Amino acid sequence: MDPNTNDKLTVRFLKEVSITKAISVIILISTLAFLFLIWLIYYKDTAATTAAWVNQLPALNALLNSASTVLIISGFIAIKKKKYVTHMKLMLTAFVTSSLFLISYLLYHNFVGHTIFPGEGWIRPVYFSILISHIILSAFVVPLVLTSYYFAFSGKFKTHRKVSKWTLPIWLYVSVTGVVIFFILNSYV
Repeated sequence: MDPNTNDKLTVRFLKEVSITKAISVIILISTLAFLFLIWLIYYKDTAATTAAWVNQLPALNALLNSASTVLIISGFIAIKKKKYVTHMKLMLTAFVTSSLFLISYLLYHNFVGHTIFPGEGWIRPVYFSILISHIILSAFVVPLVLTSYYFAFSGKFKTHRKVSKWTLPIWLYVSVTGVVIFFILNSYV
């Protein structure tokens, strides 16, 4: 990599943050976000009334997850072609679409709460297998993504590559299964 490109891809203050401090903050933020999500979906009372636009949020969520999937794959292709700046732009855009998904998802579940799956028969174990794996891996994807970004923007590209080898397939799986869950739920609602 050209040294000038390397400087363009790093953020100066992140170079000064220790790995231990960065990982600790990432784990803390990720844990708090996941616990908030569990509380929001399973323990918070749902809204007494809901605006009509709230019912459109699951479709928006599927669209944002689909966009994230395309961006992640495109970013992977770009890095394989050693197009570092293009890779960075695509992955940042994937982060934005995933963040918008999370905001929309939280907003939806703030009004609706827990979604019950009404399907019966063979689809039930299929749906719950996908859902459970999706939930478990989504708990890991946030800290993995944030850790990948920390290593990239602090100029620790060798470590970034090592972490990203785990981040990429998990982030892709969570994005794709989010869309699959949407379509399965919609076919039974």
